[in-house]
Amino acid sequence: MSTNIPPIQWTTTGVVLPTDAEILTGAQADIDAAFGGGTNPALNTPQGQIASSESAIVSDKNSNIAYIANQVDPQYSEGRFQDAIGRIYFMTRKPAQSTVVICTIGGVPGAYVPAGSLALDTSENVYQLLGAVNIGTGGTVQGEFANVATGPIPCYAGTLTKIYKTVPGWDTITNAADGILGVDVESPQAFELRRQNSVAANSHGTTDAIFAAVYAVSGVLNAFVIDNPSGNTVNYGSTNYPLAPHSIYVAVVGGQAASIAQAIWQFKDAGCSYNTAAGNGTVQTVTVYDTRYTAPQPAYDVSFVVPGSTPVYFAVTLGSSANLPSNYATTIQNAIIAQFEGQNNNTPAGIASLILAGNYYGAVLAALPGVELVSIFVGLAASPTGYDVQMGIDQEPTLSAADITVTVL
Repeated sequence: MSTNIPPIQWTTTGVVLPTDAEILTGAQADIDAAFGGGTNPALNTPQGQIASSESAIVSDKNSNIAYIANQVDPQYSEGRFQDAIGRIYFMTRKPAQSTVVICTIGGVPGAYVPAGSLALDTSENVYQLLGAVNIGTGGTVQGEFANVATGPIPCYAGTLTKIYKTVPGWDTITNAADGILGVDVESPQAFELRRQNSVAANSHGTTDAIFAAVYAVSGVLNAFVIDNPSGNTVNYGSTNYPLAPHSIYVAVVGGQAASIAQAIWQFKDAGCSYNTAAGNGTVQTVTVYDTRYTAPQPAYDVSFVVPGSTPVYFAVTLGSSANLPSNYATTIQNAIIAQFEGQNNNTPAGIASLILAGNYYGAVLAALPGVELVSIFVGLAASPTGYDVQMGIDQEPTLSAADITVTVL
């Protein structure tokens, strides 16, 4: 038996679904024909209720079919479908990552502090040392610690101060700057951006290839790669970082230093030098061995920069209203932080990114519908008055609730 319900149309531009009204009209016509005509199509009649239920079922299944069809397009895919597309490129979704913080370890010169050594912040969060270090002749050394729990757990400057498990020769620990916030499971938008960049993974010597290889390293939260092909030092970006002649610059947050160095060495061009100016961050230098040879194997020192944690400040001004909830400030702070971290399919703020105040209006208005939003300012100092911030290639932006002020006129 034929039906008056319009079918799905498969066109060269995609799936076209009939409207709910068209489906309902078709269902009413089918029922009327089945009973020989003359039925009352009103929705408050028994036959009207049947037509309404049938229409809802057809419309729901049409929507599911359209959803499945769209999942083969990388621009719209998500979840398991996006994971399947990623597997074509030998990609897997990055799991949730921990907050990472650079600490100053103090103690007996020459003392060995093994990877996995534990420290505690003032909120009782446990952090572990990512790579073994030896305390320097001055009695201190820099070490990178990661929270044993995943997710965007803040670690503010001066709060990671306790040694959780004693290590001989290790006496003190502190962090001069806020930690780089961890992340939740990789969002669909972030996954797709990485898939696009990963297309260059099979090439060699390009910044895209190095970026793809470094970003694929387990634990890497953020990365930035740029080269200077000229024979002169070039000051680059908002911090005027001095790129050495004929060099590759790689900035990385998170991940194991040895794995990062291996990825850089494997994909950079021969004879290309590295950048060893710390700028606002710290330099990691790792020796990589060419395992294609038997001992003695050729050794190469590979350097990259761990960008410095750079706090970003927001100032939000609202119009006075009796309808503001008591927790309006916390609600706005949480919305801005979520946008900043790339939640809800947004692009996270990162190394060398341009942070625009205007991109945060939608997040605030969605969190507090109907609120009178007067202004949002952003900057690198408290009480900002600007509308944008350009991060340097040696800066990793951080944001905490304490750095977001909310004022009501």
